[in-house]
Amino acid sequence: MGLTAKEIITQPFEGQKPGTSGLRKGVKVYQQENYTENFVQCTLTAALGDKLAGSTLAVGGDGRYFGKEATLKIIQICAGNGVSKVLVAHNGLMSTPAVSCVIRKYATDGGIILTASHNPGGPNADFGIKYNISNGGPAPEAVTNAIFEMTKTISSYKICPDLNVDISSIGQQEFEVNGKPFTVQVVDSVSDYVAYMKEIFDFNALKGLLQGSDGQPGVNVLINAMNGVMGPYAQKVFVEELGTPTDNIVNCVPMEDFGGLHPDPNLTYAADLVQELEKGRHGFGAAFDGDGDRNMILGKNAFFVTPSDSLAVLADNLDCIPYFAKTGVKGFARSMPTSGAVDRVAKKKNQECFEVPTGWKFFGNLMDAGRLSLCGEESFGTGSDHIREKDGLWAVLAWLSVLANKKQSVEDVIMQHWTTYGRNFYTRYDYENCESDPANQMMKNLNCFVADSGNINKSFTSGDKTYTIEKIDNFSYTDPVDASVSKNQGIRIIFADGSRIIFRLSGTGSSGATIRLYIEGYESDPKTFTQSPQDVLKPLINIALEISKLQELTGRDKPTVIT
Repeated sequence: MGLTAKEIITQPFEGQKPGTSGLRKGVKVYQQENYTENFVQCTLTAALGDKLAGSTLAVGGDGRYFGKEATLKIIQICAGNGVSKVLVAHNGLMSTPAVSCVIRKYATDGGIILTASHNPGGPNADFGIKYNISNGGPAPEAVTNAIFEMTKTISSYKICPDLNVDISSIGQQEFEVNGKPFTVQVVDSVSDYVAYMKEIFDFNALKGLLQGSDGQPGVNVLINAMNGVMGPYAQKVFVEELGTPTDNIVNCVPMEDFGGLHPDPNLTYAADLVQELEKGRHGFGAAFDGDGDRNMILGKNAFFVTPSDSLAVLADNLDCIPYFAKTGVKGFARSMPTSGAVDRVAKKKNQECFEVPTGWKFFGNLMDAGRLSLCGEESFGTGSDHIREKDGLWAVLAWLSVLANKKQSVEDVIMQHWTTYGRNFYTRYDYENCESDPANQMMKNLNCFVADSGNINKSFTSGDKTYTIEKIDNFSYTDPVDASVSKNQGIRIIFADGSRIIFRLSGTGSSGATIRLYIEGYESDPKTFTQSPQDVLKPLINIALEISKLQELTGRDKPTVIT
């Protein structure tokens, strides 16, 4: 006997305007009556329109609290809207890179990802619903804006409330809804993803690096999944495929609250990994965020690789990865706040190098146009055109491929890179959960600073350093593929020597605002390379605080996180 879909009368819920990653709010908001249903209906209608009926979609998430309940609701809503097939992750668990992989492998019409990325999980933390289009990448602004507008006027949603699906068993389940077939296929996304990684990388070389070969001892690695979705993927790759001892993969059980961890792979929130690497027993360490798209790389004795340097080193060594021998290298790109280290590599290799706003969709456009192979963001995201999302595990395997090829340590690779290109000293200060009004006032003041042409050629002195402003703006980007324009992407203060100060305001948490301050200064003298970025950049940091009046306005005397 077939099932019947229903149309439920509802009231609109106007949410925060979704950006690149879709709507992201506290769990309790999503648990309000009809809130999740409303947002999913708006997402499907806005993204697919008259192509919704008969479509195929993928669904998965990072396992945070409310994820399984939301997954089942989404399947019911898909059924109610005449979707033909849903590919859902086993137990609802699928990393963001794996969702992109599944969308592309099975040629689905899009996919829904349940994640709030690197934000904490649990009943009182964040939850998010994100839509990816058929290329496997984040929905463009035209779609996210349409979703937002629809949340203001929605009056009903369609659902098949009696549809019961078992997502704990891999396989296909067939139903009949309103007289039409509806299929739910529970997929093993871990196997799909790992099979693809084995096409990209030389796993024999990686195994030789980790287990030892040619008389050389193996590299002892420590991988921290931070109780997010990456545990099963890391176990499959490192333990089953590469023979790494199980004890070297830690925090690998996905938990709804991430075991109380804050799954943001940086020096503050992954401090336990840092402390273990400081003991000198491991030659390589890596951590992932909750949904697996971000990564942090450490060498022996916790030698930290900044995301900007990580991108530049990989750009310089793509010949170590078999995938690029097949596809060729088509260009590089970085988000605007990311340091210009990769620009120097691009210039040497005569490659295009794009500076784009934050948000992976901008990279996806360039990839689809065949103009981009490798890209990254300073927020610990690195990826290539193998999918249309940043990919933490891919980045780790890419780094291990470089080590296997060059037969050097992480620190040696970085030092050699700086010797060749010089060092872009770089730091990011995050002031989390600031009161919104003072943070907004700071940005308003900075926009006035930008508008005042009298600030051009103005000099600022701190300590024994003097910097002269060459350019100030609120970054704007015109997409070379579709000519779309993105304005007000961050305040840039660029000095005559190429040093930069950047301010951005982020509101991805469930409360307050996060002020992000980025500082960059270039040095070519090898004597400076081993100095602390905090020491080298201190004059610029002082100037940034002076110009912005950040401390006076927010009352914060220090950042929450420094990277």
